[in-house]
Order: sequence, then C-alpha cells, then structure tokens
Amino acid sequence: MSTLTVATTDRARFLRLVLALDAAVTGVNGLVYLAGAGLVTELLGPGAGLLRGIGIFLLVYGAGVGLLAARGTVSQAATRAVIGLNIAWALGSVAAVVTGALEFTTIGAVWAVAQALVVAVFAELQIMGLRRLR
Repeated sequence: MSTLTVATTDRARFLRLVLALDAAVTGVNGLVYLAGAGLVTELLGPGAGLLRGIGIFLLVYGAGVGLLAARGTVSQAATRAVIGLNIAWALGSVAAVVTGALEFTTIGAVWAVAQALVVAVFAELQIMGLRRLR
C-alpha cells in the first residue's frame, strides 16, 4: 500500500465513522417507527401509517448510508448527497413542528426538534469529514 493510500485511508476514517453512526442511528429509528408505530403514534402524535412509511424510508436510507461508509473508497459526491438530505430532514422536521402539519404531541414536538438537531450534527460532522479528505 502506498503512503498516499494510507494517508487517504487515515483521513477517511473519521468520515467513515460518522457515516456509520448516522446509518446506525437512522436504522434504529426506522425500526422503532416501523415495528412500534402503534405505540409511538400515541406518544408522538402522527398517525401509525405515516410513522410506518417514515420507518421504511429511514431503514432504506440508513442502509444506503451504511453501504457508503463500508465502501473501499468513500464517494465524496454521495457523501454530499447524504449531507444535503440530512440538512433537508432537519429543516423539514423543524418546519413540521412550527407549522403544526403533523399534529405532534408536546413530547412529539420535542422529539422532532431533538432528532433534527442530531441529524444536523451528523451533517456538520460529515462536512468536517469531507474537509479532512482534502
């Protein structure tokens, strides 16, 4: 392995870790929404059908992010797409709370804002990881 390959691999380690953590958190969230929609809907507010749909989306998205993290070479373009989607998710979550569009309970509104912050932190960490690749 060349020195450049080792240096690039070392610099990508942080980004891989952040992507893998994002994938794991997203996957767990998706499983909870999908498998526990009936229970979670009473706690958070949005209907069980919507939560199941969100759960499926999160499972697929989390699997994609996990595959990105596991690849031999981390795609910068794909990572930028993940960052963009994470930012959109965070902003959309806050907008849903502010507009009342999903009829969150108080706990649901707090949860939506908290998970939006977590997703925004993942996006920022992924941006930092991309910068380390330069």
